[in-house]
Amino acid sequence: METPAAAAPAGSLFPSFLLLACGTLVAALLGAAHRLGLFYQLLHKVDKASIRHGGENVAAVLRAHGVRFIFTLIGGHISPLLVACEKLGIHVVDTRHEVTAVFAADAMARLSGTVGVAAVTAGPGLTNTVTAVKNAQMAQSPVLLLGGAASTLLQNRGALQAIDQLSLFRPLCKFCASVRRVRDIVPTLRAAMAAAQSGTPGPVFVELPVDVLYPCFMVQKEMVPAKSPKGLVGRVVSWYLENYLANLFAGAWEPQPEGPLPLDIPQASPQQVQRCVEILSRAKRPLMVLGSQALLTPTSADKLRAAVETLGVPCFLGGMARGLLGRNHPLHIRENRSAALKKADVIVLAGTVCDFRLSYGRVLSHSSKIIIVNRNREEMLLNSDIFWKPQEAVQGDVGSFVLKLVEGLQGQTWAPDWVEELREADRQKEQTFREKAAMPVAQHLNPVRVLQLVEETLPDNSILVVDGGDFVGTAAHLVQPRGPLRWLDPGAFGTLGVGAGFALGAKLCRPDAEVWCLFGDGAFGYSLIEFDTFVRHKIPVMALVGNDAGWTQISREQVPSLGSNVACGLAYTDYHKAAMGLGARGLLLSRENEDQVVKVLHDAQQQCRDGHPVVVNILIGRTDFRDGSIAV
Repeated sequence: METPAAAAPAGSLFPSFLLLACGTLVAALLGAAHRLGLFYQLLHKVDKASIRHGGENVAAVLRAHGVRFIFTLIGGHISPLLVACEKLGIHVVDTRHEVTAVFAADAMARLSGTVGVAAVTAGPGLTNTVTAVKNAQMAQSPVLLLGGAASTLLQNRGALQAIDQLSLFRPLCKFCASVRRVRDIVPTLRAAMAAAQSGTPGPVFVELPVDVLYPCFMVQKEMVPAKSPKGLVGRVVSWYLENYLANLFAGAWEPQPEGPLPLDIPQASPQQVQRCVEILSRAKRPLMVLGSQALLTPTSADKLRAAVETLGVPCFLGGMARGLLGRNHPLHIRENRSAALKKADVIVLAGTVCDFRLSYGRVLSHSSKIIIVNRNREEMLLNSDIFWKPQEAVQGDVGSFVLKLVEGLQGQTWAPDWVEELREADRQKEQTFREKAAMPVAQHLNPVRVLQLVEETLPDNSILVVDGGDFVGTAAHLVQPRGPLRWLDPGAFGTLGVGAGFALGAKLCRPDAEVWCLFGDGAFGYSLIEFDTFVRHKIPVMALVGNDAGWTQISREQVPSLGSNVACGLAYTDYHKAAMGLGARGLLLSRENEDQVVKVLHDAQQQCRDGHPVVVNILIGRTDFRDGSIAV
């Protein structure tokens, strides 16, 4: 007996198959039309004759976000956005190396509390920035890097300076995007700016192919053949290129919101704050270690300083928190941090992580109760499974947390003998350095004595930029920033070469401040050429170069352990004369005028106040600030 299905005529299946095939074809055609942008072009204008260009959209977003400076090294890929920025009153500052542009944007971000912006050309222009972008990532600086690129049609086809730039920057940046159509510039940049500042701040990267930056008629000239091609294939290719161009510029100039998006800043819960208040209220020997995250917005430095003073807990300051309490504040402990951490019964790590700077957590006593607060959970718990364990781990904004902690501990006081015990270590270290400053050296100047005089001369409105090894390491003990956000060092990456870029960003952000740069002679080699930048842009900064003719920090370890000084030797180079050749002012401090150190520093200050960048080349003997010896 036959089943009903078997009895059905075979021809009855054909209409169903035909219907399915037609539906599939229609769906495929609609999908292709969507991908080709045909539907979008029906509703949005394509003005191929317009002289407007995508660079104007970039500049409009930057202006809407309050960006006042953009740092760059010019390249044809990015010319339209720089021209547009200039027209909108955004100051374009061109440097002599792309890495300097990003370092300058980093400094601008740290000091202004907003996003620092750098723009560089494609390929090698971008690869030159990698070190600075990684430094910004580790220092948690909100930096926007704008990178040129080959046109969207020519990518992966061997175009000039065309590489896979997104793959290069994804491990370094919180947000990476390549703009494929002019209308996408504004929303992409808004999202990038918000990402840079939300959560744990950091660098972001937006790739801007050359065809989304230039006017439509110029792109058309390069993309579409001037004469109509013959043959079917030629006509199809020509139609595809015309349509591609239309989709590239469709809706390009329609109004869009340009201002900032809301930021996502994590906050400690009331329950977490209360538990921390209870722990700290029972402390006898509390200690706080404040790091760079404490100075992030929205909490102002002044409010944070007032909160720390009200709290009354002795503290160590690191990174951008250096200078928070000003000079010689009784709560600021500067020396013997490891010993102090071992003695404390409650430790608040506020924006500080247990990396190499805290010996991966090994300096923390197992009997201490540890409170740690950080925006980044992974950083916050670093090495907590090996060397230390927190009593309370709070993922949230550090400055806001400290303010809430103070509210919960109103009226709480701690015995003054604990602070006095910690300050005694500072006094002993200061005495050690006074003795070191009096030691004779066979040649050149005693760097400890020079830095003591720098400390005495440094004005209250100064910003210190430090870039180097031995000379900077000694200065970290002797030269105190005069207030919050007045000390710029590389951060956790320990990068050499930040000096010129940091000084450039600092002076433009704070034009009324005196910017003093403390360089080792090795590190100064990275920054020397940028004195041309300072001269061209009339940026008066003062560089003090501790010139001991070597990579002494490396040599000190290498020679005893490996028996060779290979690659560690430099010369007592006339850096001041090289700066003069670039149009800056140059001064020399040596044994011949060692009694005029203060006078030379004052002369350098005056020349800066007159508008000139200055290099003071200081010939020094080699020191070991760790054990107090001075090598001659």
